[in-house]
Amino acid sequence: MTRTWFITGANRGLGRAFTTAALAQGDRVVATVRNPATMADLQHDLLTVLTLDVRDRERVIDTVNTAFATTGRIDVIVNNAGYGLVGAVEELTEAQIRDQMDTNFYGALWVSQAAVPHLRAQGSGHIVQISTVGAVGSLPLFSMYNASKWALEGFSASLADELRPFGIHLTLAQMGGFDTDWAKSSMKFGTELPAYTEQRRALFGMPDYWGPLFESADGETPPVESTEPGPEVAAAEILALVAMPNPPVRKVIGPGAQQMVTMALDARRQDYATDPEFTWPA
Repeated sequence: MTRTWFITGANRGLGRAFTTAALAQGDRVVATVRNPATMADLQHDLLTVLTLDVRDRERVIDTVNTAFATTGRIDVIVNNAGYGLVGAVEELTEAQIRDQMDTNFYGALWVSQAAVPHLRAQGSGHIVQISTVGAVGSLPLFSMYNASKWALEGFSASLADELRPFGIHLTLAQMGGFDTDWAKSSMKFGTELPAYTEQRRALFGMPDYWGPLFESADGETPPVESTEPGPEVAAAEILALVAMPNPPVRKVIGPGAQQMVTMALDARRQDYATDPEFTWPA
């Protein structure tokens, strides 16, 4: 069975891997990016590239409508556009916080909202929200990234229930670590305060945020050694996911990801287990 995909943030990292993997198996892909020039090296008869900033709701609606009108139907929606933001809460500006939520949370919400009427009309479809194990637990200095993904998971879990009667699937792909630009050139950082130096050192093994480590003198990103699997591994898992007749609402993907989810859930259960049951005052 051939499928038509709509993928946001398709120019690099996981998004590029999803795009090339779908094309390789003969599927059609509508790839959205902020800058179409970043897709110039990928030429394919089954590829349509559309310009989209997912933070712009009206533009999202227009682009999704155009994609359905151009292709006739879309089988898989992949909300992949997003990035990481590192910093203690007081190190982050209002603009940084709003941009994180606008991209990671609202972007996926606007695409989902725009796509649902089309999916209901065709009586099928699969929305894949690219989430993270960080949507189950949390880390210090990642509060806004965690918040954006927890919000993504909250609305998506409800949306999955809303869409099930219409024959539409939704899966939260909770990703572990992969060798992409997420923790490199895509990462954004707050302004370092000395009060959090020891937390940075404990978490990252260095007193400062690591942005300068990935910048050379000419502004280009030098190669960085990684022990994590490449994004093509994640792409293969996503292809297998959308081929399932009854896909799960949550799918954990990546090395060590199951263990991280288990630890986070165990910690929450322990909080509840040690909290005495509420009783009304006498």
